[in-house]
Amino acid sequence: MLANGEAVEDAAMGAKDFAQCSFGVHLNASEFSPLTTGAGLSPILEPAGCFAGNALREVRITAALREALFHEWSAQVARVRSLGIAISHLDSHHHMHTVPGVFPVVKRVQRRFGIRKVRITMNIYPERLVVSRAHLLKKALWNFALRHVYRTVTTDGFTSLEVFLGVANKLGRRYHTVELMTHPGSSSYQPETDLLRSPAFAPLRPLLISYNGL
Repeated sequence: MLANGEAVEDAAMGAKDFAQCSFGVHLNASEFSPLTTGAGLSPILEPAGCFAGNALREVRITAALREALFHEWSAQVARVRSLGIAISHLDSHHHMHTVPGVFPVVKRVQRRFGIRKVRITMNIYPERLVVSRAHLLKKALWNFALRHVYRTVTTDGFTSLEVFLGVANKLGRRYHTVELMTHPGSSSYQPETDLLRSPAFAPLRPLLISYNGL
């Protein structure tokens, strides 16, 4: 649930029709207007006051920015909760919660609301992509910290549906649970929607769980 998105109220109403699903808060620091005001967020805002895309990855993350982001993300969680959503986990828009400098903010938000499940940073890649050992180590360390600082439940893996279908038969027993990122129904992600309807996806259907099943 994107708390500062225009359709969040409609999404919350629609969630009632999907009792088998879990719903997390899609923490946002990259798009639309923040729910809170104050100067602390200014380094990651456009002049018009909206979040400035990838700015959180480009600016120096100061104590003031962390504090402002804590209040903003807390407001986002509170907004989703106020709409009657039982929050199962946290993740984020454009993966902003995985920016190393905001790790303490994620943990503060978890503690404040007692949320013990969070999406990990991506750790399964297509075979054709060459990923350095240093990059993989950083990812592994971040995921380790996520799980052990304020004990948190996560999946073992996280990747896109397309990548997973390409490498699933080579993952072996290293991953008991994998979160598959998809954007069904969006015209920008039509190939993903087609994959969900394809025979390649059919074998996974009996194995699907939600965050409530972790």
